[in-house]
Amino acid sequence: MVTQKITIEPVTRIEGHAKVTIRMNDAGKVDHAYLHVNEFRGFEKFCEGRMVFEMPLITPRICGICPVSHHLASAKTGDAIYGATPPHPASLLRELMHMGQIVQSHGMHFFELAGPDLLLGFDADPAIRNVAGLLAADPALTLKAVNLRKWGQEIIHTLGGRRVHPNFAIPGGVNKALTAQERETILAGLDDSIATIQVGIAIIKDWAEKNAEDIDKFAVFATGYMGLVDQNNALELYDGQLRMTDSRGKQLEKFEPSHYLDYIAEHVENWSYLKFPYYKKMGYPQGVYRVGPLGRCNNSESITTPLANEELNKFKALNPGKPVENTLLYHYARLIETLYAAENVRLLLDDPDILSTDILNTCRNIQPEGVGVIEAPRGTLIHHYKVNENAQITSVNLIVSTGHNNWAMSEAVDSVAKAYITGPDIREGMLNRVEAAIRAHDPCLSCSTHAVGQMPIILEMVDSDGKLIESVTRD
Repeated sequence: MVTQKITIEPVTRIEGHAKVTIRMNDAGKVDHAYLHVNEFRGFEKFCEGRMVFEMPLITPRICGICPVSHHLASAKTGDAIYGATPPHPASLLRELMHMGQIVQSHGMHFFELAGPDLLLGFDADPAIRNVAGLLAADPALTLKAVNLRKWGQEIIHTLGGRRVHPNFAIPGGVNKALTAQERETILAGLDDSIATIQVGIAIIKDWAEKNAEDIDKFAVFATGYMGLVDQNNALELYDGQLRMTDSRGKQLEKFEPSHYLDYIAEHVENWSYLKFPYYKKMGYPQGVYRVGPLGRCNNSESITTPLANEELNKFKALNPGKPVENTLLYHYARLIETLYAAENVRLLLDDPDILSTDILNTCRNIQPEGVGVIEAPRGTLIHHYKVNENAQITSVNLIVSTGHNNWAMSEAVDSVAKAYITGPDIREGMLNRVEAAIRAHDPCLSCSTHAVGQMPIILEMVDSDGKLIESVTRD
């Protein structure tokens, strides 16, 4: 059989560098498919020796997609090390920036990254299965999607001085207050943003109804779930306790994020640089869990804003009494969270303390280590620093959202390959479905391995003897 190499453009719609290897058996069926995250960059190592107060500006450079998440998690870690609890107005402003990040990231993923599959079809010509294709198919919707992301980015820009890599949160608080005019400008875009999110929710629900057969066979499997919740087990994205539930939706643990090492361990496979976190008491792989929108909607019992809570109840009704296990419904859960973030912007801006200038606690009672946890758009983000007596970094541990989902993404790739690929011939739509299994989790692979470089995705098929049948590359 002749080895064939096919190059497909445009760049695949994920952030990071991944490789999928599919092994075929003698019957022409998929024996196993592997997701390889095969890049490495040493952020944890080269941050050693830096000062704690530098970290909120260094760690966002891990990624240009979710710099706000690293920025805020790092600042929260600095709060713990300096023993400096931020004043209430500073916490409000940090959470406001975080809501802007949720809106811009989730909005971009649903409309610009996943949208071409949902609106144009998995089997659509790759030449049009992109944002340009969406613009041609529905200019009005595409403009609304762009404006939604713009609104989220403007919140970040207003507070942090730039849309990417903001300079805002510092240990003990923030470095800039919000003005009344800035508050009104953010509010001016709120209603239109909520309306666009609701259009997105209508789209995904209509698509799910029409594509129920695909949804029910596309990477449906049981895992545990984890995410931040408040004291009533309602969804939290900025603060709270970590809650873990099992595959039946029953609570396993609820604990302070600073104690994460008592509950989470990491497994290593020789075919990936990305580690596999799991719940210690159940071991690996029995203790694997999912994070991010699907994980959080399964893990949370309610949402504190009315429109999003109504949608959460409809989401949970899809599998009454049990978690929703369908990987493609990450997209529905993602929009529920986007709706919550937009509603929460209004609540934050209505708080009378939001315009206060009491924004910094200058206490410096240095602790030997600190942990900062936040729910990044893709899931639970953990920063853990150890320092010397001068607050100089001696050790850094980062467990990022995509890392928590590593097992689930790998399982999804294997499941989808087995469901959709048969025989030696690879049709482009088959390849795109395998990609979509990864894309549903909205991975940020540069974050997960703290990596840089060119970002192709390579899918290789080999026979039972290990002989390469076909290689398909997006670069």
